Amino acid sequence: MAKQLGAKPRIGLLGTGPWAGHTHAPALAGHPGIEFSGVWGRRPEAAAALADASGTRAYEDVDALFAASDAVALALPPDVQAPLAVRAAEAGCHVLLDKPVATTVAGAREVAEAVEAAGVASVVFCTLRFAEPTARWIEEQTAAGGWFLGEAHWLGSLYGTGSSSAYAASPWRREKGGLWDVGPHVLSVYLPVLGDVSEITAARGPADTHHLVLRHTSGASSTATLTLSAPPEAAEAALTLYGTGGRAELPRWDGAVGAFGAAVDALIGSARTGEPDACDARFGLRLTEILTEAERLTVAESPAEAESPAAAPAEGAASGAAGAGARP
Repeated sequence: MAKQLGAKPRIGLLGTGPWAGHTHAPALAGHPGIEFSGVWGRRPEAAAALADASGTRAYEDVDALFAASDAVALALPPDVQAPLAVRAAEAGCHVLLDKPVATTVAGAREVAEAVEAAGVASVVFCTLRFAEPTARWIEEQTAAGGWFLGEAHWLGSLYGTGSSSAYAASPWRREKGGLWDVGPHVLSVYLPVLGDVSEITAARGPADTHHLVLRHTSGASSTATLTLSAPPEAAEAALTLYGTGGRAELPRWDGAVGAFGAAVDALIGSARTGEPDACDARFGLRLTEILTEAERLTVAESPAEAESPAAAPAEGAASGAAGAGARP
């Protein structure tokens, strides 16, 4: 059964890596409307250090943190995140998930089903959906409609020559590349504005680069080039829409801490009202379905191993990607 929120909800954090330290913990510690109830990590010493720096306590038992919290935020590798999110939901905790929810359709579906079975609120932290001014821009373009084409380039240089980013040491990013790390950002913009994905074409480029061509339920089409291996001189994150109103370019945004605070507010709002957020766990499942299909198209595997979930809108997508086309 979902926990009822008091005047100041208790929110705990699972994860102690760079993303948790740079974004989640500062946002939770600085949020005036919540109590930062504690930190759990797979390395107890890291959890203790992050908790001490954030003015909260560390937990060595994740179930004890669930018991002490009304909601939890997860900053973990996706396939570590998914089973822990299921356990959190079963404990009645509302869940603030990172993208991607999981790198398998089965894992993401288990999260979505656990959230629905427990009646807890869920939000997937897709940065552009919560950062200003990108969140407002997405709402405006969704309301405007009339879009014909979309074009996106997310050229990260995480693995480019000379990179010293702490995120480059992430094993899951090294394995899954830009398709899974930055692909959710692009899809989180395209789906509410252009509609769910009904058809995908995908091809590999240099290093981890993927080129996607997407057909949407609105009739529009879009492209996306995704990589973490661009030369630093070529790095960019850009998305442009073309339609009856001309062209619209995604504005720049600054930092993730404020955006994460807005995601916390969205989770609290959903938990209090019972209304699913547009970026809920079902939306996260749809992102995983689309990315899985794109990966399948560019990796040689037997038909028995392949999943093809993106050929049509997913069953129950009204609270996920298909529904996102009808609400900001």
